[in-house]
Amino acid sequence: MADNILFLMTDQHTRSTLGAYGNGTVQTPNLDRIAAMGTRFEATFTPTAICTPARASLLTGAAPFRHKLLANYERNVGYIEDLADGQFTFAEALRDAGYQLGLVGKWHGGVEKTAATYGFEGPEFNGWHNPVDHPDYLRYLADNDLPPYEISDKIRGVTPNGGAGNLLAARLHQPLEATFEHYLADRSIEMLERFALGHRDGRPFFLATHFFGPHLPYILPDAFFDLYDPDAVPLPESVAETFENKPPVQKNYSGLWTYDTLPESVSRKLIAAYWGYVTMIDLEIGRILDAVERLGLLDSTAIMFTADHGEFTGSHRLHDKGPAMYDDIYRIPGLVRIPGAPEGQVRDELVSLTDFTATILEVADLDPAPAVDSRSLVPLVEGGHPAWADTILCEYHGHHFPYPQRMLRSRTHKLVVNPESVNEFYDLERDPSELTNRIDDPDSRPHRDTMMTALYEQLRARGDNFYHWMTPMFAVGGADHDATLSAFENS
Repeated sequence: MADNILFLMTDQHTRSTLGAYGNGTVQTPNLDRIAAMGTRFEATFTPTAICTPARASLLTGAAPFRHKLLANYERNVGYIEDLADGQFTFAEALRDAGYQLGLVGKWHGGVEKTAATYGFEGPEFNGWHNPVDHPDYLRYLADNDLPPYEISDKIRGVTPNGGAGNLLAARLHQPLEATFEHYLADRSIEMLERFALGHRDGRPFFLATHFFGPHLPYILPDAFFDLYDPDAVPLPESVAETFENKPPVQKNYSGLWTYDTLPESVSRKLIAAYWGYVTMIDLEIGRILDAVERLGLLDSTAIMFTADHGEFTGSHRLHDKGPAMYDDIYRIPGLVRIPGAPEGQVRDELVSLTDFTATILEVADLDPAPAVDSRSLVPLVEGGHPAWADTILCEYHGHHFPYPQRMLRSRTHKLVVNPESVNEFYDLERDPSELTNRIDDPDSRPHRDTMMTALYEQLRARGDNFYHWMTPMFAVGGADHDATLSAFENS
């Protein structure tokens, strides 16, 4: 199948920005190249649209409620900040099988436990955004006589308290060769060259390159900051969002992310800059792919590409991500190329970022069973037709504050349970932009009730105790257990 694995990952990357996914404007020739060499998964979803929990699910093959690493540490709201001792990870399984392990780029998978804890080589990067003050990056600039990091033309809105909003974009006064993205690609290629020597001596490798972008703020050199004409950028249909019959937290988040304080021209510029960021990262991915070919590794190396979650970029009058389970942030790119498997294949099964865990293990000829919430994509990549679930379950636990949500999505409908306010039900065929909440629509009730019961049953099967809320609140069938937890009554 393959000896080695190259795993490429971006952060906050919307699938709709790739040419392979139908974008005719954004230039992504190298990501499209991976799709052409292998399989494009048309319906890939993150288990949760927040960095650390999603990355922990990839590492463990476990759903967030199970691994319990539920929030980014920067705005932690009382959850644990590292995986428990003894938690299964694919990295340790590969290490124990003799793999060379490398991770270059974003970790964001814990505080006390770093990538090195799990056996990865590579520079240690903390935090959610390009660490441009990192000693190794500063050394790289000095060694290559490159100018220091400097930005201008900052774009930000105004928060509800009248203060300055989060930085959304800025112009970077460095050439491409000095960007953190170029630096990460250089360090990845250096490690790839070293791992190639080990591979010749019989040691396979797993090399992950995790770019911090295109996560906002979009900080780019002129060539990419100005690559796309804002006047030619279409605004998403969902900027028509009114938040009518939606959970109030969505409108609050819109205020936090200052959408309504920015003129339309700036919103278009932000999308154009986001696209420029995607193209810049694609160029660096191309350099890594070229190195794989130059080193003669293509026939022995599986290549995977995905993202931890998407980005709103103005959709639903929002930026970043948050407590709103729209496809903009839950649907992600998913590309897998395995030597000898069909090329240019498109699969429409509903798959998860978590499924990449079992896929990695199977490619490495290891048992995927310990990745308990993961299912290998290898049979699909190889052109098979195994039975596959027709729904996918996602969850969210909060970011700035605790906020539990569960979502069940089929090919045509989406149900979101929000215990603190309004539940949501979307007909994705009639309303692909998810503007109209049909939770109380009488015509939608039969389908809604069917999905509510299915969500409940799946949560119970998983052992996700969120179902305890649903038992007394919804018509999900007769309770076959003590939903009141009052067995003491019969003592």
